[in-house]
Amino acid sequence: MSEYPDPAWTATVVGHHRLRNDLAVIRLIGDFVPFTAGGSVEVEVPQHPGVRRRYSPALPPSLDGKLEFHVRTVPGGWCSSSIVSDTQPGDQWRIHAPYGVFDVHPEATDLVMIAGGTGLAPMRAQILDLSRREIPPRTYLFYGGRSPRDLYASDMLFLLSGELPWLTVIPVVESPDDPAIRDEWHEQTRSDIGFTPEEMLYGTLADVAATHGPFPHQVLVCGSPAMVRTTVDRLIETGTPAANIISEGA
Repeated sequence: MSEYPDPAWTATVVGHHRLRNDLAVIRLIGDFVPFTAGGSVEVEVPQHPGVRRRYSPALPPSLDGKLEFHVRTVPGGWCSSSIVSDTQPGDQWRIHAPYGVFDVHPEATDLVMIAGGTGLAPMRAQILDLSRREIPPRTYLFYGGRSPRDLYASDMLFLLSGELPWLTVIPVVESPDDPAIRDEWHEQTRSDIGFTPEEMLYGTLADVAATHGPFPHQVLVCGSPAMVRTTVDRLIETGTPAANIISEGA
């Protein structure tokens, strides 16, 4: 259930940035939406009126109505596929049902974030929100994918980690080599800014994060449902208390 009644807010697409064949970043400006950083909302797009899909904004709440969503197509996901491929500047989106998920303890001094794929979105919103604190917690972000190409936001995270001394980003990939099949969107948006192969850790996100535990403080986990289940299980197996873990599939 939503934490709020069911009003709707309107936002207009001002940017559609295709970063991978199956992934796009959508930026909008419109009404102020009263969600919390790290939370999620339901969106309704003009290509599929009446159909709602839940996504986590990648920016904290903004009084000037800025929103950003990271959307990846899922197998059989006709709505997500349409958002990635068909969204156009000027499209009017309806935003519904804000819901809080990843709340960081106000007194937290240390924090671990584990994000796979577009599970990065709520973590990024939380990082930007934490930067407003007088003393942000020491934050360790494990950010993973199957190959370096999956780390679609590595340039942004590289720059962010350089600006925020309390943030440490640990990029994790299962393989050092990208798939043989080229992704033209990746080639068009490739950046020289980012983490080098020497700065990456290799293995599954669940295993790599678990080897750095157990964690006696709050842990936030977001990614595919399978990744979340595996990661939570591995964290608990290696001694992180279940009560410390907040998780959601993206």
